[in-house]
Amino acid sequence: MSSVLYEHPLNERIRNYLKLEQLFALTSHCINKQITINHQVFFNSLFAIQDTLERNDVRGDLIKDLEKLEQSLVIWSKAPDIDTTALEENLAQTVKLIGKLKISTPNWYQLKEDKFLAGLKQRFAIQGGSCSFDLPQLQFWLHQSEEQLTEDATQWLTALNEINDSLTLVLRFVRQRADFETIETDSGFYQDNGEGLLLLRIKLPTHCPFYPTVSGNKYRYSIRFMLPCQHTGRRYSNQATSFQLARC
Repeated sequence: MSSVLYEHPLNERIRNYLKLEQLFALTSHCINKQITINHQVFFNSLFAIQDTLERNDVRGDLIKDLEKLEQSLVIWSKAPDIDTTALEENLAQTVKLIGKLKISTPNWYQLKEDKFLAGLKQRFAIQGGSCSFDLPQLQFWLHQSEEQLTEDATQWLTALNEINDSLTLVLRFVRQRADFETIETDSGFYQDNGEGLLLLRIKLPTHCPFYPTVSGNKYRYSIRFMLPCQHTGRRYSNQATSFQLARC
């Protein structure tokens, strides 16, 4: 049965990670498609990544999480019946990423020094400011060969590789912290203790007429299921509900 996956972070650090993960997915999708058509999404996502990195100490958070992961992997290596090959690969990747993130000047700083991107970023920050008549340099760039556009876009994203790779690794292990279990509620509402949790993952069948909204933090959280409504926007679902929940 096909399902819809909803994820909700329980702290600001994981919120930033999920935001960046989605932005990286958008930029990657634009490169794999015709970037001349998707360039607005590409640049908006690229600049949002830059802003998130500049306004938050994402690099510092990733270093801490990777160092904790390294310690855990070393401990797990002593357990019997462990897949040593997979563990050694993850440990090597973790150590490598920590080294890359700890360099004094992060590679993504190159994007701040790129004059072409700097000119675009200023205009993209203005609502409707990225029209062709405001950005002739963008119009000129878009009329280069598709190969050149892809090469440029790939080069910009390469400067963010250590951030993207670190996010992928950390979030993979966060998501593996818990398996999905079936939860039954008779009122369309569920709440529980959130202590020690980082992320909630909720699965519902695609045909479900409702969706979950989550509120809470690392101490306590609640899940309320909502019905879309054309006139009021949404309303509470009071019906008995069965859903899959992973408390990571």
